[in-house]
Amino acid sequence: MRVVDLSHPVTIHSPGWVGYPGLRLWYFQTHQTHGIVSQMIETPLHLSTHLDAEMHGVSGGRDIATVPLEQCVGPAAIADLSEVGEWGVYTPELVQRKVEVRPRDILIIHTGWHRYYAGMPEEDLVTYFCRHPGPDHRFAEWAVRMRFRWIGVDTGSADHPMNTSIRDKRPDLAREFERRTGARVEERFPAEHLFCMHREPFRHGVIHAENLGGEIAQLLNRRCVVGAFPWKLVGGEASICRIVAFPDLTAD
Repeated sequence: MRVVDLSHPVTIHSPGWVGYPGLRLWYFQTHQTHGIVSQMIETPLHLSTHLDAEMHGVSGGRDIATVPLEQCVGPAAIADLSEVGEWGVYTPELVQRKVEVRPRDILIIHTGWHRYYAGMPEEDLVTYFCRHPGPDHRFAEWAVRMRFRWIGVDTGSADHPMNTSIRDKRPDLAREFERRTGARVEERFPAEHLFCMHREPFRHGVIHAENLGGEIAQLLNRRCVVGAFPWKLVGGEASICRIVAFPDLTAD
């Protein structure tokens, strides 16, 4: 059975989301002093490939330990939306033109943006985190209607960057977006829909994974089985995780 890795590695060079720290890794036992190696880490949970739990986006939401395995693994549709491009907005209709999507699927979105991630040949972290394509609130509403198990994206956020706090943290990029698109940020992405992919879907149990990568480009516009394997972290609002596809398994 083939297994295709859809995950980025986790290293001290893994970049945090805009404003988040990176990972710290250190030794507290070594071979020469203790006869064995032991290490510790300090990291945000939103580092590298990770799965967000409901409590990350909504008050009273479930933690990552409560996400059942039956939700983590299942039939998936993998849609190639790489034609959308920088700061573009993708739609449910575009996804459905690319691949058959069914209720209760896992939906994986390939934008091609993983090529800008840390350590990749085209590394550009400003482009990766701040200029990627994303959806608007219509997509979030569709995700709820489809009752997706979860959604995975090969970008720094499941939300469009101008529909996150990046528009305030990087006002220079917000101005650039407005110059290039001819639309005001607040008009294109009204404040009431800010972080829409982290709000309404999470209230209905539709969570998402961010920073997918690995060999995702091998599986475009097809169905297969996909699994996400987060820590069973009680009280955790997210978890670094390994995401893999099983292309030989039928996604019925």
